[in-house]
Amino acid sequence: MSIDRSRDPLYAAIRPTERQIAYQQTEFYGFIHFTVNTFTDREWGDGTESEALFNPAALDAEQWARTARDGGMKGLILTCKHHDGFCLWPSAHTEHSVKRSPYKNGQGDVVAETAAACRKYGLKFGVYLSPWDRNSPLYGSGKPYNDYFVAQLTELLTGYSDIFSVWLDGACGEGPNGKRQTYDWPRYYETVRSLQPNACLCVCGPDVRWCGNEAGDTRPSEWSVVPRRLCRAETVEAKSQQADDASFRQRRITSSDRDLGSREALRGEDDLVWYPAEVNTSIRPGWFYHPSEDDQVKDFETLRQVYLNSVGGNAMFLLNLPPDRCGLIHPADAASLGKLGRFIREAFRDNLAEAASISAGDALPGFGGEGLTAPSYETYFRTAEGRIEARIDLEWPRAQEIGYVVLQENIRLGQRVERFAIACKGPEGEDVILREDTVVGYKRIVRLDRPVTTRRLSILIRDARVFPTLAFIGVYGPWSED
Repeated sequence: MSIDRSRDPLYAAIRPTERQIAYQQTEFYGFIHFTVNTFTDREWGDGTESEALFNPAALDAEQWARTARDGGMKGLILTCKHHDGFCLWPSAHTEHSVKRSPYKNGQGDVVAETAAACRKYGLKFGVYLSPWDRNSPLYGSGKPYNDYFVAQLTELLTGYSDIFSVWLDGACGEGPNGKRQTYDWPRYYETVRSLQPNACLCVCGPDVRWCGNEAGDTRPSEWSVVPRRLCRAETVEAKSQQADDASFRQRRITSSDRDLGSREALRGEDDLVWYPAEVNTSIRPGWFYHPSEDDQVKDFETLRQVYLNSVGGNAMFLLNLPPDRCGLIHPADAASLGKLGRFIREAFRDNLAEAASISAGDALPGFGGEGLTAPSYETYFRTAEGRIEARIDLEWPRAQEIGYVVLQENIRLGQRVERFAIACKGPEGEDVILREDTVVGYKRIVRLDRPVTTRRLSILIRDARVFPTLAFIGVYGPWSED
Protein backbone atom coordinates (compact mmCIF):
# COMPACT_ATOMS: atom_id res chain seq x y z
CA MET A 1 0.00 0.00 0.00
CA SER A 2 1.38 3.40 -0.97
CA ILE A 3 1.89 6.02 1.72
CA ASP A 4 0.09 9.33 1.26
CA ARG A 5 2.64 12.06 2.05
CA SER A 6 0.63 14.97 0.68
CA ARG A 7 -0.19 16.26 4.18
CA ASP A 8 3.13 15.54 5.91
CA PRO A 9 4.40 19.17 5.74
CA LEU A 10 1.19 20.29 7.50
CA TYR A 11 1.69 17.74 10.28
CA ALA A 12 5.34 18.68 10.75
CA ALA A 13 4.70 22.43 10.71
CA ILE A 14 2.98 22.40 14.12
CA ARG A 15 5.42 23.69 16.77
CA PRO A 16 5.34 23.98 20.57
CA THR A 17 5.38 27.25 22.46
CA GLU A 18 8.35 28.03 24.69
CA ARG A 19 6.17 27.38 27.76
CA GLN A 20 5.30 23.93 26.41
CA ILE A 21 8.96 23.16 25.75
CA ALA A 22 9.85 24.16 29.31
CA TYR A 23 7.05 21.96 30.62
CA GLN A 24 8.19 18.94 28.62
CA GLN A 25 11.71 19.50 29.92
CA THR A 26 10.33 19.22 33.48
CA GLU A 27 9.63 15.56 32.56
CA PHE A 28 8.78 14.13 36.00
CA TYR A 29 6.99 15.93 38.82
CA GLY A 30 4.68 15.25 41.72
CA PHE A 31 1.09 15.76 42.82
CA ILE A 32 0.32 16.46 46.47
CA HIS A 33 -3.29 15.51 47.28
CA PHE A 34 -4.03 16.79 50.79
CA THR A 35 -7.24 18.21 52.32
CA VAL A 36 -10.02 17.32 54.76
CA ASN A 37 -10.42 14.03 52.85
CA THR A 38 -7.13 12.94 54.39
CA PHE A 39 -8.80 13.06 57.80
CA THR A 40 -12.17 11.57 56.80
CA ASP A 41 -10.60 8.65 54.90
CA ARG A 42 -12.52 9.59 51.75
CA GLU A 43 -11.50 10.29 48.17
CA TRP A 44 -14.11 12.95 47.49
CA GLY A 45 -15.53 15.20 50.19
CA ASP A 46 -19.05 16.59 49.90
CA GLY A 47 -18.32 20.10 51.17
CA THR A 48 -20.01 19.69 54.55
CA GLU A 49 -16.82 18.72 56.41
CA SER A 50 -15.94 20.84 59.41
CA GLU A 51 -12.81 22.97 59.11
CA ALA A 52 -11.88 21.64 62.57
CA LEU A 53 -10.99 18.30 60.96
CA PHE A 54 -7.91 19.76 59.31
CA ASN A 55 -5.16 19.58 61.90
CA PRO A 56 -1.94 17.88 60.69
CA ALA A 57 0.27 17.63 63.75
CA ALA A 58 3.62 17.49 61.96
CA LEU A 59 3.06 18.96 58.50
CA ASP A 60 6.45 19.43 56.86
CA ALA A 61 6.35 20.74 53.31
CA GLU A 62 10.14 20.55 53.18
CA GLN A 63 9.88 16.79 53.72
CA TRP A 64 7.55 16.67 50.71
CA ALA A 65 10.03 18.63 48.61
CA ARG A 66 13.05 16.58 49.73
CA THR A 67 11.20 13.36 48.97
CA ALA A 68 10.28 14.65 45.51
CA ARG A 69 13.81 15.86 44.76
CA ASP A 70 15.40 12.61 45.94
CA GLY A 71 12.88 10.72 43.80
CA GLY A 72 14.05 12.48 40.63
CA MET A 73 11.16 14.92 40.38
CA LYS A 74 11.57 18.49 39.16
CA GLY A 75 8.37 20.01 40.48
CA LEU A 76 5.32 19.68 42.76
CA ILE A 77 1.66 20.52 42.11
CA LEU A 78 -0.46 21.07 45.23
CA THR A 79 -4.22 20.44 45.37
CA CYS A 80 -4.96 23.87 46.78
CA LYS A 81 -8.71 23.17 46.63
CA HIS A 82 -10.38 19.85 45.77
CA HIS A 83 -14.06 19.26 45.05
CA ASP A 84 -14.97 19.65 48.75
CA GLY A 85 -14.13 23.36 48.46
CA PHE A 86 -11.73 23.46 51.43
CA CYS A 87 -8.88 25.89 50.69
CA LEU A 88 -5.33 25.19 51.86
CA TRP A 89 -4.65 28.92 51.88
CA PRO A 90 -6.52 31.64 53.84
CA SER A 91 -8.73 32.72 50.95
CA ALA A 92 -10.47 36.05 51.41
CA HIS A 93 -13.47 34.71 49.51
CA THR A 94 -14.63 31.85 51.74
CA GLU A 95 -14.55 30.81 55.38
CA HIS A 96 -14.09 27.17 54.35
CA SER A 97 -10.31 27.24 54.60
CA VAL A 98 -7.28 26.79 56.84
CA LYS A 99 -8.04 30.09 58.58
CA ARG A 100 -10.97 28.38 60.33
CA SER A 101 -8.97 25.25 61.20
CA PRO A 102 -6.86 24.37 64.28
CA TYR A 103 -3.77 24.13 62.07
CA LYS A 104 -1.34 26.75 63.42
CA ASN A 105 -4.31 28.28 65.24
CA GLY A 106 -5.81 29.41 61.96
CA GLN A 107 -2.62 31.19 60.89
CA GLY A 108 -1.35 28.49 58.54
CA ASP A 109 -0.98 28.65 54.78
CA VAL A 110 -0.11 25.28 53.24
CA VAL A 111 0.20 26.81 49.77
CA ALA A 112 2.85 29.27 51.00
CA GLU A 113 4.72 26.54 52.87
CA THR A 114 4.78 24.28 49.82
CA ALA A 115 5.85 27.06 47.46
CA ALA A 116 8.70 28.02 49.81
CA ALA A 117 9.81 24.40 50.17
CA CYS A 118 9.89 24.00 46.39
CA ARG A 119 12.06 27.10 46.02
CA LYS A 120 14.44 25.82 48.71
CA TYR A 121 14.92 22.43 47.04
CA GLY A 122 15.06 23.64 43.46
CA LEU A 123 11.62 22.43 42.39
CA LYS A 124 9.02 24.15 40.25
CA PHE A 125 5.69 24.87 41.94
CA GLY A 126 2.22 24.37 40.48
CA VAL A 127 -1.37 24.67 41.67
CA TYR A 128 -4.49 22.53 41.30
CA LEU A 129 -7.78 24.35 41.76
CA SER A 130 -10.98 22.38 41.24
CA PRO A 131 -13.75 24.34 39.49
CA TRP A 132 -16.28 22.02 41.12
CA ASP A 133 -16.91 23.39 44.62
CA ARG A 134 -19.38 21.33 46.67
CA ASN A 135 -19.26 23.85 49.53
CA SER A 136 -19.82 27.20 47.84
CA PRO A 137 -23.45 28.42 47.79
CA LEU A 138 -22.59 30.29 44.59
CA TYR A 139 -21.92 27.09 42.65
CA GLY A 140 -24.47 26.77 39.84
CA SER A 141 -25.26 30.50 39.78
CA GLY A 142 -23.43 31.25 36.54
CA LYS A 143 -21.37 34.45 36.50
CA PRO A 144 -21.33 35.01 40.28
CA TYR A 145 -19.65 31.65 40.78
CA ASN A 146 -17.24 32.23 37.89
CA ASP A 147 -16.34 35.56 39.53
CA TYR A 148 -15.69 33.65 42.76
CA PHE A 149 -13.52 31.04 41.04
CA VAL A 150 -11.49 33.67 39.17
CA ALA A 151 -10.99 35.57 42.43
CA GLN A 152 -9.53 32.45 44.07
CA LEU A 153 -7.45 31.70 41.00
CA THR A 154 -6.10 35.25 41.15
CA GLU A 155 -5.11 34.81 44.80
CA LEU A 156 -3.06 31.72 43.90
CA LEU A 157 -1.44 33.29 40.84
CA THR A 158 -0.42 36.54 42.54
CA GLY A 159 0.56 35.46 46.05
CA TYR A 160 3.03 32.62 45.61
CA SER A 161 5.74 33.64 43.13
CA ASP A 162 6.26 31.78 39.85
CA ILE A 163 3.79 29.04 38.91
CA PHE A 164 4.75 26.47 36.28
CA SER A 165 1.47 24.55 36.11
CA VAL A 166 -2.19 25.41 36.60
CA TRP A 167 -3.90 22.03 36.73
CA LEU A 168 -7.62 22.35 36.04
CA ASP A 169 -9.89 19.39 36.70
CA GLY A 170 -12.97 19.01 34.54
CA ALA A 171 -15.14 17.26 37.16
CA CYS A 172 -18.58 18.87 37.10
CA GLY A 173 -21.32 17.70 39.44
CA GLU A 174 -23.96 19.25 41.64
CA GLY A 175 -23.28 21.92 44.24
CA PRO A 176 -24.90 22.24 47.70
CA ASN A 177 -27.99 23.75 46.05
CA GLY A 178 -28.39 20.83 43.64
CA LYS A 179 -27.35 22.92 40.65
CA ARG A 180 -24.52 22.48 38.16
CA GLN A 181 -22.17 25.21 37.02
CA THR A 182 -21.21 26.13 33.49
CA TYR A 183 -17.48 26.84 33.70
CA ASP A 184 -16.16 29.91 31.88
CA TRP A 185 -13.04 28.23 30.56
CA PRO A 186 -11.93 31.10 28.25
CA ARG A 187 -12.04 33.51 31.19
CA TYR A 188 -10.07 31.11 33.38
CA TYR A 189 -7.44 30.78 30.64
CA GLU A 190 -7.23 34.55 30.15
CA THR A 191 -6.68 35.01 33.89
CA VAL A 192 -3.76 32.56 33.90
CA ARG A 193 -2.20 34.01 30.76
CA SER A 194 -2.33 37.56 32.15
CA LEU A 195 -1.01 36.73 35.63
CA GLN A 196 1.36 33.81 34.97
CA PRO A 197 2.22 33.85 31.24
CA ASN A 198 4.84 31.11 31.61
CA ALA A 199 2.47 28.67 33.31
CA CYS A 200 0.99 25.78 31.36
CA LEU A 201 -2.75 25.14 31.51
CA CYS A 202 -3.09 21.43 32.00
CA VAL A 203 -5.76 18.81 31.24
CA CYS A 204 -8.71 21.22 30.97
CA GLY A 205 -6.54 23.65 29.11
CA PRO A 206 -4.75 24.19 25.79
CA ASP A 207 -1.16 23.40 26.79
CA VAL A 208 -0.95 19.86 28.19
CA ARG A 209 -3.21 16.90 27.44
CA TRP A 210 -4.41 14.20 29.84
CA CYS A 211 -3.21 10.84 28.52
CA GLY A 212 -6.67 9.35 29.11
CA ASN A 213 -6.41 7.26 32.28
CA GLU A 214 -5.22 7.33 35.91
CA ALA A 215 -3.55 3.92 35.95
CA GLY A 216 -0.23 4.99 34.40
CA ASP A 217 -1.08 3.27 31.12
CA THR A 218 0.67 4.70 28.05
CA ARG A 219 0.44 4.58 24.29
CA PRO A 220 3.22 2.81 22.37
CA SER A 221 3.28 5.77 19.95
CA GLU A 222 2.55 9.14 21.57
CA TRP A 223 2.26 12.10 19.21
CA SER A 224 2.34 15.70 20.38
CA VAL A 225 0.56 16.89 17.22
CA VAL A 226 -3.16 16.08 17.48
CA PRO A 227 -6.51 17.56 16.39
CA ARG A 228 -7.40 20.82 18.17
CA ARG A 229 -10.78 19.39 19.22
CA LEU A 230 -8.96 17.26 21.82
CA CYS A 231 -8.32 20.49 23.75
CA ARG A 232 -12.04 20.64 24.46
CA ALA A 233 -12.59 16.98 25.28
CA GLU A 234 -12.07 17.21 29.05
CA THR A 235 -14.09 20.44 29.41
CA VAL A 236 -17.35 18.93 28.17
CA GLU A 237 -19.67 18.50 31.16
CA ALA A 238 -21.27 15.30 29.84
CA LYS A 239 -17.85 13.65 29.67
CA SER A 240 -16.61 14.87 33.04
CA GLN A 241 -16.25 12.68 36.10
CA GLN A 242 -19.17 13.37 38.43
CA ALA A 243 -18.74 10.73 41.13
CA ASP A 244 -15.86 8.97 42.86
CA ASP A 245 -15.38 5.58 41.23
CA ALA A 246 -12.46 3.32 42.15
CA SER A 247 -12.72 1.50 38.81
CA PHE A 248 -12.15 4.81 37.02
CA ARG A 249 -8.72 5.05 38.64
CA GLN A 250 -7.76 1.65 37.20
CA ARG A 251 -9.11 2.27 33.70
CA ARG A 252 -6.66 1.69 30.86
CA ILE A 253 -6.34 3.42 27.51
CA THR A 254 -9.01 1.97 25.23
CA SER A 255 -8.52 0.88 21.65
CA SER A 256 -10.60 3.84 20.45
CA ASP A 257 -8.11 6.38 21.81
CA ARG A 258 -4.91 4.40 21.38
CA ASP A 259 -3.87 6.28 18.23
CA LEU A 260 -4.34 10.05 18.30
CA GLY A 261 -1.65 11.37 16.01
CA SER A 262 -0.52 8.92 13.33
CA ARG A 263 -0.85 9.78 9.67
CA GLU A 264 -3.95 7.57 9.54
CA ALA A 265 -5.51 9.22 12.61
CA LEU A 266 -4.93 12.71 11.20
CA ARG A 267 -6.32 11.97 7.77
CA GLY A 268 -8.83 14.69 6.90
CA GLU A 269 -7.90 16.84 9.93
CA ASP A 270 -7.06 20.46 9.10
CA ASP A 271 -6.95 22.10 12.56
CA LEU A 272 -4.00 20.69 14.47
CA VAL A 273 -2.19 21.78 17.64
CA TRP A 274 0.86 20.89 19.69
CA TYR A 275 -0.72 19.20 22.71
CA PRO A 276 1.73 16.91 24.54
CA ALA A 277 0.50 14.16 26.84
CA GLU A 278 0.81 13.92 30.60
CA VAL A 279 0.64 10.52 32.28
CA ASN A 280 -0.76 10.84 35.79
CA THR A 281 -1.19 8.18 38.44
CA SER A 282 -0.91 7.82 42.19
CA ILE A 283 1.74 5.90 44.07
CA ARG A 284 -1.20 4.30 45.93
CA PRO A 285 -4.60 3.07 44.74
CA GLY A 286 -6.23 6.31 45.93
CA TRP A 287 -5.32 9.94 45.39
CA PHE A 288 -5.64 10.82 49.07
CA TYR A 289 -3.94 9.01 51.94
CA HIS A 290 -5.74 6.00 53.43
CA PRO A 291 -4.11 3.92 56.21
CA SER A 292 -5.53 0.75 54.64
CA GLU A 293 -3.34 1.33 51.57
CA ASP A 294 0.00 1.42 53.41
CA ASP A 295 0.81 -2.02 52.01
CA GLN A 296 -0.37 -1.19 48.47
CA VAL A 297 2.31 1.31 47.45
CA LYS A 298 3.59 0.88 43.88
CA ASP A 299 6.97 -0.82 43.96
CA PHE A 300 10.11 0.41 42.25
CA GLU A 301 9.78 -1.80 39.20
CA THR A 302 6.24 -0.59 38.55
CA LEU A 303 7.34 3.04 38.89
CA ARG A 304 10.35 2.47 36.65
CA GLN A 305 8.16 0.98 33.93
CA VAL A 306 5.75 3.91 34.03
CA TYR A 307 8.71 6.32 33.96
CA LEU A 308 10.30 4.62 30.94
CA ASN A 309 6.98 4.47 29.10
CA SER A 310 5.98 8.06 29.86
CA VAL A 311 9.09 10.24 30.10
CA GLY A 312 10.73 7.76 27.74
CA GLY A 313 7.75 7.75 25.39
CA ASN A 314 7.26 11.45 24.56
CA ALA A 315 5.05 12.26 27.56
CA MET A 316 5.39 13.79 31.02
CA PHE A 317 4.97 11.82 34.25
CA LEU A 318 2.89 13.24 37.13
CA LEU A 319 3.04 10.96 40.19
CA ASN A 320 0.85 11.59 43.22
CA LEU A 321 2.35 11.48 46.73
CA PRO A 322 -0.44 11.84 49.31
CA PRO A 323 0.71 13.05 52.76
CA ASP A 324 -0.69 11.20 55.76
CA ARG A 325 -2.76 12.66 58.60
CA CYS A 326 0.36 13.96 60.30
CA GLY A 327 1.22 15.89 57.14
CA LEU A 328 4.15 13.70 56.03
CA ILE A 329 4.89 11.48 53.05
CA HIS A 330 4.68 7.91 54.39
CA PRO A 331 8.03 6.03 54.66
CA ALA A 332 6.81 3.32 52.26
CA ASP A 333 6.02 5.89 49.58
CA ALA A 334 9.31 7.70 50.11
CA ALA A 335 11.32 4.48 49.93
CA SER A 336 9.73 3.31 46.67
CA LEU A 337 10.12 6.74 45.05
CA GLY A 338 13.68 7.00 46.36
CA LYS A 339 14.64 3.86 44.44
CA LEU A 340 13.26 5.40 41.26
CA GLY A 341 15.28 8.54 41.91
CA ARG A 342 18.42 6.49 42.30
CA PHE A 343 17.71 4.76 39.00
CA ILE A 344 17.17 8.06 37.17
CA ARG A 345 20.39 9.55 38.56
CA GLU A 346 22.60 6.52 38.01
CA ALA A 347 21.26 4.86 34.87
CA PHE A 348 21.55 8.03 32.76
CA ARG A 349 24.61 9.60 34.35
CA ASP A 350 27.45 8.48 32.07
CA ASN A 351 26.78 8.96 28.36
CA LEU A 352 28.94 6.46 26.52
CA ALA A 353 28.29 8.36 23.29
CA GLU A 354 30.64 11.10 24.50
CA ALA A 355 33.59 8.76 23.92
CA ALA A 356 32.37 7.55 20.52
CA SER A 357 33.27 8.69 17.03
CA ILE A 358 29.99 9.83 15.47
CA SER A 359 29.45 9.83 11.73
CA ALA A 360 26.29 10.97 9.96
CA GLY A 361 26.71 10.63 6.22
CA ASP A 362 23.12 11.61 5.53
CA ALA A 363 23.42 14.94 7.31
CA LEU A 364 22.89 18.29 5.68
CA PRO A 365 26.28 20.07 5.76
CA GLY A 366 26.65 21.88 9.07
CA PHE A 367 24.09 19.65 10.80
CA GLY A 368 26.04 16.46 11.47
CA GLY A 369 26.95 14.72 14.69
CA GLU A 370 28.53 17.71 16.40
CA GLY A 371 26.88 18.43 19.74
CA LEU A 372 24.59 15.40 19.71
CA THR A 373 25.84 14.19 23.10
CA ALA A 374 24.72 17.34 24.94
CA PRO A 375 20.97 18.13 24.90
CA SER A 376 20.50 21.36 22.97
CA TYR A 377 18.21 22.72 20.31
CA GLU A 378 20.95 25.03 19.06
CA THR A 379 23.06 22.22 17.57
CA TYR A 380 21.27 19.27 16.00
CA PHE A 381 21.34 16.70 13.24
CA ARG A 382 19.11 16.99 10.19
CA THR A 383 19.00 15.73 6.64
CA ALA A 384 18.43 17.68 3.45
CA GLU A 385 14.95 18.70 2.32
CA GLY A 386 13.06 15.71 0.95
CA ARG A 387 15.30 13.10 2.59
CA ILE A 388 13.28 11.21 5.20
CA GLU A 389 15.73 8.41 6.02
CA ALA A 390 19.00 8.73 7.87
CA ARG A 391 21.81 6.76 9.47
CA ILE A 392 24.03 7.79 12.37
CA ASP A 393 26.90 5.50 13.44
CA LEU A 394 28.67 5.58 16.79
CA GLU A 395 31.98 3.71 17.04
CA TRP A 396 34.26 3.13 20.02
CA PRO A 397 37.91 2.06 20.18
CA ARG A 398 36.82 -0.90 22.29
CA ALA A 399 33.52 -2.69 22.87
CA GLN A 400 30.94 -1.13 25.18
CA GLU A 401 28.14 -2.86 27.11
CA ILE A 402 24.89 -1.08 26.30
CA GLY A 403 21.53 -1.30 28.05
CA TYR A 404 19.72 1.96 27.21
CA VAL A 405 19.60 4.36 24.28
CA VAL A 406 18.01 7.82 24.54
CA LEU A 407 16.96 9.89 21.51
CA GLN A 408 15.53 13.39 21.35
CA GLU A 409 14.24 15.36 18.37
CA ASN A 410 14.61 19.10 17.99
CA ILE A 411 10.97 19.74 18.82
CA ARG A 412 11.36 23.44 18.09
CA LEU A 413 11.05 22.22 14.51
CA GLY A 414 8.13 19.91 15.28
CA GLN A 415 7.77 16.16 15.68
CA ARG A 416 8.82 14.22 12.60
CA VAL A 417 10.25 10.73 13.13
CA GLU A 418 7.73 7.93 12.50
CA ARG A 419 9.94 4.83 12.51
CA PHE A 420 13.46 4.09 13.64
CA ALA A 421 15.69 1.17 14.53
CA ILE A 422 18.75 0.63 16.68
CA ALA A 423 21.38 -1.78 15.41
CA CYS A 424 24.79 -3.10 16.39
CA LYS A 425 27.57 -4.47 14.21
CA GLY A 426 27.35 -8.15 13.33
CA PRO A 427 30.28 -10.56 12.76
CA GLU A 428 30.42 -9.71 9.04
CA GLY A 429 29.97 -5.99 9.56
CA GLU A 430 26.23 -6.20 8.92
CA ASP A 431 23.52 -4.43 10.94
CA VAL A 432 21.96 -6.57 13.65
CA ILE A 433 18.69 -4.98 14.64
CA LEU A 434 18.34 -4.68 18.41
CA ARG A 435 15.09 -2.75 18.52
CA GLU A 436 12.58 -1.22 16.12
CA ASP A 437 10.21 1.50 17.29
CA THR A 438 8.01 4.34 16.14
CA VAL A 439 7.97 7.94 17.43
CA VAL A 440 10.76 9.89 19.13
CA GLY A 441 9.45 13.39 19.87
CA TYR A 442 10.77 15.19 22.95
CA LYS A 443 12.37 12.01 24.30
CA ARG A 444 12.44 8.29 23.60
CA ILE A 445 14.17 5.98 26.08
CA VAL A 446 14.88 2.59 24.55
CA ARG A 447 15.54 -0.18 27.04
CA LEU A 448 17.17 -3.02 25.13
CA ASP A 449 15.63 -6.44 25.67
CA ARG A 450 19.01 -7.55 26.90
CA PRO A 451 22.36 -5.74 27.17
CA VAL A 452 24.62 -5.94 24.14
CA THR A 453 28.39 -5.56 23.91
CA THR A 454 29.54 -3.89 20.70
CA ARG A 455 31.98 -1.41 19.17
CA ARG A 456 29.39 0.06 16.77
CA LEU A 457 25.89 1.24 17.42
CA SER A 458 23.71 2.66 14.64
CA ILE A 459 20.59 4.82 14.75
CA LEU A 460 18.55 4.11 11.63
CA ILE A 461 15.71 6.53 10.89
CA ARG A 462 13.43 4.57 8.58
CA ASP A 463 10.63 7.09 8.05
CA ALA A 464 9.76 10.69 8.91
CA ARG A 465 7.09 13.19 7.97
CA VAL A 466 9.63 15.60 6.51
CA PHE A 467 13.40 15.75 6.98
CA PRO A 468 14.14 14.26 10.45
CA THR A 469 16.07 15.94 13.25
CA LEU A 470 17.88 14.67 16.33
CA ALA A 471 19.03 16.99 19.11
CA PHE A 472 20.48 14.35 21.44
CA ILE A 473 21.79 10.80 21.48
CA GLY A 474 22.53 9.10 24.79
CA VAL A 475 23.98 5.62 25.14
CA TYR A 476 24.12 4.05 28.60
CA GLY A 477 25.18 0.79 30.15
CA PRO A 478 22.84 -1.68 31.85
CA TRP A 479 21.72 -0.82 35.38
CA SER A 480 20.92 -2.95 38.40
CA GLU A 481 20.03 -2.22 42.02
CA ASP A 482 23.14 -4.07 43.23
